Amino acid sequence: MGQIYLVRHGQASFGSANYDQLSELGLEQARLLGEWFANSRQRFHRVVTGSLKRHRQTADACIGQLPKAYCVDTDWSTDPGFDEYNHHEVLVRHRPDFEDPEEVKRFLASHPKAKYAFQDIFQAAMSRWMSGQYDSDYREPWPAFRQRCVDALQRLVDSADKSQNIIVFTSGGTISTICQHVLGLSDRQVAELNWTLVNCAMTKLFYQPGRVTLSYLNNYAHLEWLGQPESITYR
Repeated sequence: MGQIYLVRHGQASFGSANYDQLSELGLEQARLLGEWFANSRQRFHRVVTGSLKRHRQTADACIGQLPKAYCVDTDWSTDPGFDEYNHHEVLVRHRPDFEDPEEVKRFLASHPKAKYAFQDIFQAAMSRWMSGQYDSDYREPWPAFRQRCVDALQRLVDSADKSQNIIVFTSGGTISTICQHVLGLSDRQVAELNWTLVNCAMTKLFYQPGRVTLSYLNNYAHLEWLGQPESITYR
């Protein structure tokens, strides 16, 4: 039986001009995950990343903590099927005024509980995207994104040997959608699950011919052991 570790990228640069860039904390989260793997003597036969910069940065920082002897024969590859949905497009189709980054900054600055207010807006934007009523408004409608994630998982399983350890550096929406496929979740549950995934948390799958099952979900014990709540982030 093989194992697939789905890792959400470290904290990105929310609110900056370039979201697709790990923050300093995001890099540290990735390094802590790598130290966790090194301490547990975990080896990986394959490393797979989505095509986004934050995926590769997380992979480099994490795998860089493993002893070189653990990585000699490790195969690296990129599969854009594990990329995140276009969160900016999802947001601005619901709030066209947020096309202007300065408007987003003004909104955040004007609310005492800005993160919660923004989350409410984004949840409404997600509901619009996933409703099926506005598919023509999006370059990648929800059904297309969902199928892309499922196809990426299937490609990975089809190309894997029967007992490999594979690590995939990807995004929260992708992981939530793969879990929907594995567990038979509703669309509403996917959206709710997406909000709970921690940056640099691990979700582990078992695979064998014709079957993929969940071992554990959203494990971030490697961040908790520090005893520093600020090391655990969701955005």
